[in-house]
Amino acid sequence: MSMALLRLPVALTLGAAVLFGAAPASAQSHIENPIAVFNGLDKITARIIAFEVEIDETIQFGSLLLTPRACHTRPPTESPNTTAFIEVEDVALDGEVVSLFDGWVFAESPGLSAIDHPVYDIWLTGCRQTSLADAPADETSDSPDRPAPDQIPLPPPRPF
Repeated sequence: MSMALLRLPVALTLGAAVLFGAAPASAQSHIENPIAVFNGLDKITARIIAFEVEIDETIQFGSLLLTPRACHTRPPTESPNTTAFIEVEDVALDGEVVSLFDGWVFAESPGLSAIDHPVYDIWLTGCRQTSLADAPADETSDSPDRPAPDQIPLPPPRPF
């Protein structure tokens, strides 16, 4: 593969940052979050799974290994701009690990991601300070023993 093709995802990411008016990190205030929130699509089963990943933790979604390195949001007084720096690798059947993507992704523009995989899609949906698993249960629920059908959690991806 030529060097120009290897640099294309980086150029596209930098071009998107310029296009969307991203300023250097020192000129813009942001909140660093310890948890990145993603959605993952299995194109074979058409199943979408929402999952959280702690910064610098690697999880496996299908054959993909996902490691977020940073997750930033803006303060509530500013316009939304949620970004994460992630690394995505693909594990082949023979165990070979190939880097697919490493760069910034934008929750407000999920289509800008350069993650190209024939079976799986992953996109950033947000950042959190605390995990949903650690959040207290909602006392307003009619039946605390049984969650509403749309609130039943799906199994998370396996940690690596």
